[in-house]
Amino acid sequence: MATLLLSGMHSRLWRDYLELTKPKVVALLVLTAWVGMVLATDQWISFGLLFSATVGIGLLSAAAAALNHVVDQRIDAQMARTHSRPVARGRVSSKQAVIFACSLALAGFVLLYFAVNPLTAWLTLLSLFGYAVVYTMFLKRATPQNIVIGGLAGAMPPLLGWTAITGDIHGHALLLVMIIFAWTPPHFWALAIHRRDDYAKVNMPMLPVTHGIEYTKSAILLYTLILCIVCLLPYIVGMTGAIYLVASTLLNLRFLQYAWKLKFFAEASTAMATFKFSIVHLMLLFLVLVVDHYFKVLTLYVS
Repeated sequence: MATLLLSGMHSRLWRDYLELTKPKVVALLVLTAWVGMVLATDQWISFGLLFSATVGIGLLSAAAAALNHVVDQRIDAQMARTHSRPVARGRVSSKQAVIFACSLALAGFVLLYFAVNPLTAWLTLLSLFGYAVVYTMFLKRATPQNIVIGGLAGAMPPLLGWTAITGDIHGHALLLVMIIFAWTPPHFWALAIHRRDDYAKVNMPMLPVTHGIEYTKSAILLYTLILCIVCLLPYIVGMTGAIYLVASTLLNLRFLQYAWKLKFFAEASTAMATFKFSIVHLMLLFLVLVVDHYFKVLTLYVS
């Protein structure tokens, strides 16, 4: 009986520490970083470099997520969506979470610095600082434009992936950053509309709280239009081909359809449906970038 109880406690603790890392969010970040790696070269990437870069970026992203749990524990405890988080509920102490986050950050930085390159290590650490400190500790509580300004930290992974392979910053990588930067506001504001009362309860100046839901719906529509334009840039500059152009246009039109419905024909579930589709949109968009890239490489090889 005692053995079963102890086993159950270890299993619960393991799940709590995993939850600290926000694995679904980190998985999406790592995916966009991996696409940055693929698009950075026409050659096959060595497994060792690919593995080290992926794990290093993932560890630092997970560290930033864990620090977010610590900084936001008071408001997390009061919000329906986050009240059961490990630090908010006291299952993991703040000290334990900080030690865990610092350990992940140190391991990720060392791996990137020595197995990838110093530029990627420092840029990834800067992204951690931007999310965990600048955004979570200050911008999130200071301005309704928090997600717009702070979204830059979350948009960095494709650049990190690119520098991991090339060791330098390229304009094409910055276009990938621009896509995620433009995508972030409509993605997050759709969730903020759905959770408006939660944010109002903790006095968090999210756009639906400070400017109202209708204003936020207009902002989502505007940023979705901006996203559609930004997504054309990789094709315009010759970075991508027809496969990307067609697929991204279809995906963006679908996103625009969600934003239009949210603004003018919203139902109770529309905001959350828009939020969920935005995640699918970004995943498919970046996977299409890979398909388009390898099609171009194969075409050049055959010719």
